[in-house]
Amino acid sequence: MGFKCGIVGLPNVGKSTLFNALTQTAAAEAANYPFCTIEPNVGEVGVPDPRLDELASIAKSGETIPTRLTFVDIAGLVKGASRGEGLGNKFLAHIREVDAVAYVLRCFEDDDITHVANHIDPLADAEVVETELMLADMESLERRLSTVEKRAKSGDKEAAAQVALMQLALVPLREGKPARTAVVPEEDRAAFRALQLLTAKPVLYVCNVDEASAAAGNRFSAVVAERAKAEGAAVVVISAKIESELAGLADDERQAFLAEMGLEEPGLNRLIRAGYNLLDLVTFFTVGPKEARAWTVSRGTRAPQAAGVIHTDFEKGFIRAETIAYADYVANKGEAGCRDAGKMRLEGKEYVVQDGDVMHFRFAN
Repeated sequence: MGFKCGIVGLPNVGKSTLFNALTQTAAAEAANYPFCTIEPNVGEVGVPDPRLDELASIAKSGETIPTRLTFVDIAGLVKGASRGEGLGNKFLAHIREVDAVAYVLRCFEDDDITHVANHIDPLADAEVVETELMLADMESLERRLSTVEKRAKSGDKEAAAQVALMQLALVPLREGKPARTAVVPEEDRAAFRALQLLTAKPVLYVCNVDEASAAAGNRFSAVVAERAKAEGAAVVVISAKIESELAGLADDERQAFLAEMGLEEPGLNRLIRAGYNLLDLVTFFTVGPKEARAWTVSRGTRAPQAAGVIHTDFEKGFIRAETIAYADYVANKGEAGCRDAGKMRLEGKEYVVQDGDVMHFRFAN
């Protein structure tokens, strides 16, 4: 389990170019005209984590398996999409199940690549995208509401609770605000997420800049960063052109190219970290001679539920988790050294998994 990120944006912002680069595929046709991505493109990438490589080296693991990040590339939005303009609502169902939505915003000038509004204004672009998603959410809720209200009036308590949440979401939407601004009680948040509202999902702004601005950003990305800060959203500055060039290089050539561009790491790494922070995810590891593997869970996940990510039987029959902190595993050169040093802990059902834990689960068949 990693996380699934929907990529949305206006036509010609570099969205599909970025998708191609990030997934190192040519699955999405990147072309200088709207709607070249007719169907959603789904790509998976391994999440880079140097800790996994270190653990595999110490344990002499035969295979290294990273956790996965899924990108869903959606056809370019235009103003009026919620009313059927461009490709209309055809694509919206494809992002209802993602964990977060990345708004790719054009933060570069290029006379050879047209902009649908004929000027560069990333905040205005973000408003168009968000407005169309809000209108789609309103239409979805209002269409479903009457049916659920009928069930609620007949005495269906579950339907009544759902009506209350739908009305709660409609309050900000009717004021021109995204559903994620609704004040939802803690005990209702899971049910609220089940409404699958597009604007209830966390947002990550991806500023697609020119090559010269990849390291420090530019005036366009600066205003996006201000907006993100005000909203508590995440923001990443990436040059899709650089990422595209990186995707075509051999591993040993990439570092030299990054250094030449004044970058320490690929934009993918920054994007993943931003997504993990936004969704409050942590990574734990299972390590042995056969394989070293990374697993992702939400922060606050307890040991049995973490075991269930590997296999449902592990959760059902959970007994205990033999747990070693990453730093201890490295310092003591593996499991045997940690056991000798007293750094292996036996954790029970209430243990909350920490980022970097190396775990071995004991369970009853």
